[in-house]
Amino acid sequence: MRLDATPLLVALQHEVRAHFGWGYEADQRSAAMLREACNHHPQAEACGWTAEARESTLSLLHETLTGAQHIVLVGAGVREDDLEQAWGEGTVFVAADGAVGACLDRVEVVCVVSDLDGEPHLSKAVERNIPLVIHAHGDNIDTWKACLTQWASSGGIPLVLTHQCDDIYEDAYNVGGFTDGDRAACFLLALGVPVERLSFVGYSTDRVGPWSGATDPERKLAKLAWMARVLDLIDPNWVQRRR
Repeated sequence: MRLDATPLLVALQHEVRAHFGWGYEADQRSAAMLREACNHHPQAEACGWTAEARESTLSLLHETLTGAQHIVLVGAGVREDDLEQAWGEGTVFVAADGAVGACLDRVEVVCVVSDLDGEPHLSKAVERNIPLVIHAHGDNIDTWKACLTQWASSGGIPLVLTHQCDDIYEDAYNVGGFTDGDRAACFLLALGVPVERLSFVGYSTDRVGPWSGATDPERKLAKLAWMARVLDLIDPNWVQRRR
């Protein structure tokens, strides 16, 4: 299945790397290694991690998300009571990384978009077999290796792979964006979901959310500024879509 990423959202990743001083080659290496690790994992068939199985997971997500009348993206600034609203019929939820912890037992999450620093909440999502759209970047190689080992021991989890380099793969995708929060919106856009169907809960740009992984606050705020820039490119009115 093809995902149609907006070129401007992909090109912006080079600006982000330059801003933070990150190397492009490390992102390439992580993307290639993650694909290989899934495709050739000893338990790839049993865990559903072959390229064909991941394609099936993506197709199911595409069907659910493009068919939804309303999609709520849940960010790390969410509070539990933010989700206790009268959501309309046909509403589904996509969580950014650790924000899934606020969603569990409150709303049904279609998938989690994550670069894998949202523990312990990600493990709870895995226990419920919620599909993960996991991201490869230059400094999370050890993390995704450890996660694959842990998930394989419990039977696997449905996966889709994303990355942030210019290489084109048939089984891993650069949908654009930078943080988990804006990458979730980029993922939906690449699937063909109209921006008018999206709304945002817990998307804060001026404070570090309680569901963020361990992070340096100053660095995190700088990342959130880039998140806002990406979302502005997707939809200049996204702030008005916050709930």
